[in-house]
Amino acid sequence: MNNNMNLPGDNDKNSISPQLAAAMAVTAFFILFIIVVVLLSNRKPAHHGSVQTAEEPVTSNVIVEEEAAPSEVKPGDLDFWDMYPEEKEGEEEDAVKPEDEEKPVEPEEDDDLPPEAKDGKHTLVKLRNGKEEWVTITPYLPKSDYDYSNLVLQSDRMSYYIDGKKVSYLGMRVDKYDDYVDFNKLKNNGIDFVMLRVGVRGYGTGTVTFDDYFADNLSRANQAGLNIGLYFTSQAVTLEEAIEEANILKTAVTDYKIAYPLCVDIGFVDNDTSRIEELTKAEKTEILRTLCDEIKNGGFNCIIRADKEFLIKEIDLSKFSDVDIWLDNHGDLPDYPYAFAMWEYTGNATVDGVKGYSDLTISFIDYTQK
Repeated sequence: MNNNMNLPGDNDKNSISPQLAAAMAVTAFFILFIIVVVLLSNRKPAHHGSVQTAEEPVTSNVIVEEEAAPSEVKPGDLDFWDMYPEEKEGEEEDAVKPEDEEKPVEPEEDDDLPPEAKDGKHTLVKLRNGKEEWVTITPYLPKSDYDYSNLVLQSDRMSYYIDGKKVSYLGMRVDKYDDYVDFNKLKNNGIDFVMLRVGVRGYGTGTVTFDDYFADNLSRANQAGLNIGLYFTSQAVTLEEAIEEANILKTAVTDYKIAYPLCVDIGFVDNDTSRIEELTKAEKTEILRTLCDEIKNGGFNCIIRADKEFLIKEIDLSKFSDVDIWLDNHGDLPDYPYAFAMWEYTGNATVDGVKGYSDLTISFIDYTQK
């Protein structure tokens, strides 16, 4: 018998048929699937932040933010605003101290002023009876255009500068109450001109009285080389008295060179009643105009010395557009709105050559050239 003969199945004991291999693969896959399902079903759900489970409704902030229009989003809807509490909108407004809520608001300084003080069309006139009145500034009269920041006051001496150059002149008003005046010392002390009083009409009786030292003052002031002007204190209540006063001034300058104006000094009397108070504004205007015309007709420069109240309230300034004004305003910077040529700014100056106090004036005009 041949020993090499193969028995049935001898060649297949170490191999697997294709059909069997497929069946085993399907079985293994099914078992693996069952194991995965069991593991997943037994696992607990983990919640992290806003992540939703399959069983929870979809309400995430991300979806809301995407659906809302930008104009509808408010700071309170956004979590990151809470990171900076010190910058919350309106926090500073809410942090008001109780005492601050009860403290009244202090009015500004201008709130206490009447409308007339703010419109630039009125000027305040302080009346001699202690009252005050806002008076309309007429647009038809020349206005003062001095820049008071250009004024320099040093040792009672006032000067006015333009572009660094002094363009003013210092003067002194002299009457019998100054007693003996050393005009040479005045000249050396910076005085450029003097206004000498010729006389006065009594405010009660109307009698004319000449100044005690006038003639001597005129002579010695001329010898000292000072420029000279003259003034008369008027209380004229008639045209005849006005003409008389003008003639007194014109006569007084005989034989002397007068460079500065002839002045009508007019006003009321402190703590008493003067005779010109009986006159109406129109009457005072006519009498003063007559006096000035008489002076100007004599070929002299004419100037009126008075305070703000008299100039604005007691006469019609529109009748004196050709007459200069010598403003009597001691102490403060002038708030007189109209043009003026001279300003008496103090009555308490100390000047070498004069006993007691002196009345000093600054002139913005060089009358030697007028």
